[in-house]
Parts: sequence; structure tokens; C-alpha cells
Amino acid sequence: MKIGYARVSSENQNLARQIEALKKSGVEKIFQEKVSGKSVQNRPELQKMLEFIREKDIVTVLDLDRLGRNAQDITDTINLIQQKAATLDVLSLPSFTDIKDVNLRGLLTNLVFEIYKYTAEEERNKIHARQNQGIQLAKERGEYKGRRRQYSPHGSKRYLYEGVVQMLRDGTNIAQIARSTGVQRRQIYRIKEYALKVGDLGTPKREVNG
Repeated sequence: MKIGYARVSSENQNLARQIEALKKSGVEKIFQEKVSGKSVQNRPELQKMLEFIREKDIVTVLDLDRLGRNAQDITDTINLIQQKAATLDVLSLPSFTDIKDVNLRGLLTNLVFEIYKYTAEEERNKIHARQNQGIQLAKERGEYKGRRRQYSPHGSKRYLYEGVVQMLRDGTNIAQIARSTGVQRRQIYRIKEYALKVGDLGTPKREVNG
């Protein structure tokens, strides 16, 4: 069976291009995922696909980086696919499916994967190096202000920030704030710490149990 996996990094991105390419390649079942840079274990649809595949199945993706956020993630996913005795077909890379010799086909496929992973990792390293150089130059010029907090009086999520701070002032406990606002508990603790630091919270009232 030919199985497809499509992934984008956020809810705002579109899977249509990947899905169209997978369908054209003859994929019979597609697992779709909208999730940011999380590990293999934290991608529910990928986990479902890995549970679903059987021996001789072909897992198809448009690009190899759909399988992971870095070379190690990609390698781990490929290994999991191979452990199920399934094969991987990457539409953007050369295909060796017509080669009858299984060992030769596997060798060539793995070679292409290794080259791709190395190239992708090197490109990421270069991007990070350029970013760090830019930040360092900006710091030297006194122009670097760092990333603006989303949950702050002037951040993009200032209304949530204000709502959380007000509930903290009222003594609402963290669990209730999380349920009411949809903000994760860990983030609420960060908001609380920041609000105390900048004087938005003052001395909080004792939390009410609930």
C-alpha cells in the first residue's frame, strides 16, 4: 500500500500542494499534520502513520524535511519506517523504484538521504550563523532590542496578558485561568513572573482553591 504523509508548521499554512502531489503519485491514504517544530514523538499523525504501515508499504512524502525538523529527527523517522519493513519514497528526490536489486536500491536511496540530510543541516547552520552575526553587529551598534514579548502590555497578545494579570489580581488559581483563557499553565507562570517584575501585578492576593 502506498501511504502519504503531509505536514506544515502552523495552522495558517496550506497542505494543498503536498496533498495534490501525493495523490498524483498514487498514494491511497494520507496522514495530514499541522504542527510546528516538535519532536517525532509529539506528532500525533506521524505516530498514527508509523502504527498503520506494514511490511512492503511505501511511505511517500513530497520533501524529506516533512519527516523532521533536523537531520536527527529525519534519521529517527526513516529508521522507524525501515523497522516496519516499509520503504520511503521522497517525490522531490531521485527515485530508484525501478531498480530490481533490493540491496542496490536501498544503498542508493540511503546515499541520497544522507547527502540531503547533510546539505539541509549545513544550510540551517549557515542561517543560524548569519543570524547570530547580525545580532552581534546590532548589539555592537546599540540597535538590538531582542524579541518583543507576545504576552506583555505592548505585545501581540496583550489582551490575553491583561486578562491573565487581572485574574491573578483577583486571586484566581492557575488551573482556572488556564481553563478560562486557553493559555498553558507554564505560560501563565511566565506571565506572572514578568508582571511582578515590571510592577503590573504588585502583591498578588492569595489564590482561591478551585
